[in-house]
Amino acid sequence: MSDLTAELMDALGIEGFIALTEAHGGIRLYVPVEPHGSQLASDVGLDHAARLSKLFPGSYIRVPLAREVRAQHYRALGESNGKIARRLGLTETGVDKLFRRSPNTIDKPKKDPRQIEMF
Repeated sequence: MSDLTAELMDALGIEGFIALTEAHGGIRLYVPVEPHGSQLASDVGLDHAARLSKLFPGSYIRVPLAREVRAQHYRALGESNGKIARRLGLTETGVDKLFRRSPNTIDKPKKDPRQIEMF
């Protein structure tokens, strides 16, 4: 994880970080000095935009794609590999590889917890 990724996650929390990367991942983003009424505020929320403005006032940042972090987040929400692939712009095989490479992968639920064991 890069320094910027860690700094953004600390400042915004996981929900704010996910919103930022979904809206602006992979591009340079101008962070306004005053976030009120800005496009950034409408994309990620005024609270998160204000936090970014305190950290990077009037600067450009390169918003990471953070595919691994996003994939882990989506997996924790119970999404299938197909849905995760669609959201990340990857193939299902790419998602499988991403989870295999990741040291802290959240395992997807194997079965419905309401099911009883047959054998």
